[in-house]
Parts: sequence; C-alpha cells; structure tokens
Amino acid sequence: MGQTTQHYAIFETANGFCGIAWTGEGVSRFQLPTSTPDAAERMMLRRLPDAEKAAPNAEIARTIEAAKRYFAGEVVDFSEIRLDLGDQEAFFGKIYDALRQVGWGHTTTYGTLAKQLGAGPEAARDVGQAMAKNPVPLIIPCHRVLAAGGKVGGFSAPGGATSKVRMLELEGVHIEQAQPAKPAQKAQQSFGF
Repeated sequence: MGQTTQHYAIFETANGFCGIAWTGEGVSRFQLPTSTPDAAERMMLRRLPDAEKAAPNAEIARTIEAAKRYFAGEVVDFSEIRLDLGDQEAFFGKIYDALRQVGWGHTTTYGTLAKQLGAGPEAARDVGQAMAKNPVPLIIPCHRVLAAGGKVGGFSAPGGATSKVRMLELEGVHIEQAQPAKPAQKAQQSFGF
C-alpha cells in the first residue's frame, strides 16, 4: 500500500460495529463486527496507525451499505469491489482472486482452493495462511473456507469460529461445530457371570 494515505470509517451493522479503510485504489482493510465503535476503531488503528478518519466517498459508501445489508441477512455479492491489497505474495493474490468467486451460501475447503490453483495438497497450509492474513474479510470471504471434512476450521476475526459459523448461517449454511469430547465411561469392572 506504499505511501498512499489511508482513510477509515466506523459504521454500525445488525451484528455490531465494523471498520473500513481505503485508498484511492480501493478498500484496503475491513474490520468485522465488534461490540463497540471504540473497539472497531482500536482494531483498525492497530493495523493502520497512520490512517485518517474521513467521510466515505461514494464508492466506499456503497460498500458500507452492502456490508450493512449483508449483516441484515440480504444476499450480497462483494466480488466487484475494488481492492488495494498492497504488496503481497503472488500466490496469496491468486488465492484471494479464486475465493472472491465463491458466492453467497457456498463454501470451499483449503485443499480445494489449493487444487483449483494447480497446487498440491501441501499448499492447503498456504491457503490457511492467506486466510489468516486476509486484510478484507467479508469482501474476500474467508469465512466460506472450511477445513477438511466440512469442519469449521480456524477464524482469526473477533469471536473466532463462532463468528464464522454465524456468518455462514446468515447465508443459509449450517455447519456442525465440534463438540467437546464426552468423558469416557468407566470400563466394566467385571463380566458378572
């Protein structure tokens, strides 16, 4: 993102307060919902300490409205939103481009994304790293990437995997979260013959 000035705004959705940052090239950061506007702003400034609070331009205002509609449960397509992701690994860029094509109500897996990009199963870890470093979750829908076997997998946003499950449920996708292991029953002491 170089020396370009970053601007940001905090806004409220049905799920909490989000933050968005942008440059002249497009959206550079998106903060998923937190419980307070102060928390959203702190998280935004932790990643972009030199960003300046500003009124959104028309393009960013449309993105904010789309995010509000998303968290209100409307079908929203973010694939055409212009992004400014700055310098990043080329493979991450390919992962993000592929993931932006996974639409509302659909999921994929780390391994499937890796395979789609012509990489072997070992690249699933790279996909996971790209998801963890995703600067614009929701717009690049990392919540739609599941672990093998349809398991939830990790999610580094506020609320962790619970937030991921809630976002998927907004889209009509229901994932069984792993339940804690039940305590082992005591082994039978004798056969009682």
